[in-house]
Amino acid sequence: MESPQPPKNSEGPNPRPEVENMHAYSAPLEGRRKLLRLDFNENTIGPSPLVVNALQNIPPEQISIYPEYNGLREALVKNLKAAKPSVNIKPTEIGLFNGVDAAIHAIFQAYGDRGDYLLTTTPTFGYYTPCAHMQGMQILSIPYQEIDFKFPIHQVEKTLLEKKPKLLLICNPNNPTGTRLQAKKILELSQNSPNTLVVVDELYEAFTGDSVLPIVDFAQATNLLVLRSLSKTAGLAGLRIGFAIGNHKVIEKISRVTGPYDVNSLAVTAAFAALRDQAYIDNYVSEVLRARDWIKKQLLKCGKRHHIEGGNYLLIWPANDASKVEASLKSAGVLVRNMKDKPLIEGALRVSIGTTEQMKRFWQLYCDADI
Repeated sequence: MESPQPPKNSEGPNPRPEVENMHAYSAPLEGRRKLLRLDFNENTIGPSPLVVNALQNIPPEQISIYPEYNGLREALVKNLKAAKPSVNIKPTEIGLFNGVDAAIHAIFQAYGDRGDYLLTTTPTFGYYTPCAHMQGMQILSIPYQEIDFKFPIHQVEKTLLEKKPKLLLICNPNNPTGTRLQAKKILELSQNSPNTLVVVDELYEAFTGDSVLPIVDFAQATNLLVLRSLSKTAGLAGLRIGFAIGNHKVIEKISRVTGPYDVNSLAVTAAFAALRDQAYIDNYVSEVLRARDWIKKQLLKCGKRHHIEGGNYLLIWPANDASKVEASLKSAGVLVRNMKDKPLIEGALRVSIGTTEQMKRFWQLYCDADI
C-alpha cells in the first residue's frame, strides 16, 4: 500500500492562531563585535578576569555531561546578602533560567491564558508583548507621564482594581525611559492585588534602581516575583543566565514549563566566578555612573534634549533625522538604538553608557553627526 503523499505546496500544519498572528521580538545582533556597542545596554568592557580564567580551565568532562547546579542558588543568596544585609531570601526561592528572557517566557507560559490581561507600561522592554500574544493574552499598556516619563501609578492602581489582570510587569528602572518606582510602592501594589502576579524586572537595578529584595518577605508576598541577571553588570550576556526570585511555590510552578538542563555548564561556571568577584562588578558600575555624570554635563552644556534617570542608558533627541544620525555613528564604529515607532519617544536614540573614555568617543562623533 502506497504511503499518502502530502499535497503539493503544503507548508505543513498551522500553528496556534496566537502564534500565526504574532510578531516575534527581534533585534539586530549580528556584526556588532568589533564596534563600540552602545545599543543593547551590555557591559562594555567584558567580564571579570576570574570569569575568563574559570572558563579557560573547564575540564573536558564538564562539557560531556549534563550541567549541575548545586551551590549556585546559595552563592547568589550570599552575594545579595553581602550587598544588602536585610535581604532575606532562601535558595528555594531562586529559579535558574537561560537568561531573563527565558524566565519571562516561562512566567507567561505558566500563568498567562487566552483572554487574561497583562498590565504593563509603555514604552518598555519589547519582549513582554510577544510573550503575552503567544498565550492569547490581552495587553493593557499605560503610558508614562509628562516630559520626564513619570510612573503612572494612579492609572496602574485603578486598572489593577478594575481589570484584575493576571500579570503586572514593571521594569524598574524602566528600559528605555529609566523611570524608577520606589520599592515600597511595588510592595503595596502586590499587597493590594493578591490575585495578580506582580513581576519586577530588575535587570538595571545596580545602576541606581530601587530593589524590593531588601524589604520583601516572600513567605508573605506570595504574588511578587523579581528578575535579576548577570548580563548588564557582570558581562555574561553571551552565556545567558538569569534568575527569578520569589515565593518557592511560584518558582516551582514556573520551573515546570522549562527544560531540566536549560542553563548550560559554561554559564554556571561563569556565574560562580562572577559572584565571587563582586568588587569587579562594583568598580564597573561606579565607572558607568561617573561616565553618566560626564555625558549629562555635556548634554546640558550644549542644550541637547535628553533624558537620564535610572539604568545604564540615556535617551537623546537629535536635531537631525534620528535614522541618519544612527547610520552616521555606525559608519564611524559606534552602535546606538533607534527608538523609531516607540510611543512617546519617537525620534530619540537610546545610548548605553559605558566608560568615560567610551562616552567621550561617542560624544565627539555624535556632535559631528548631529549638525
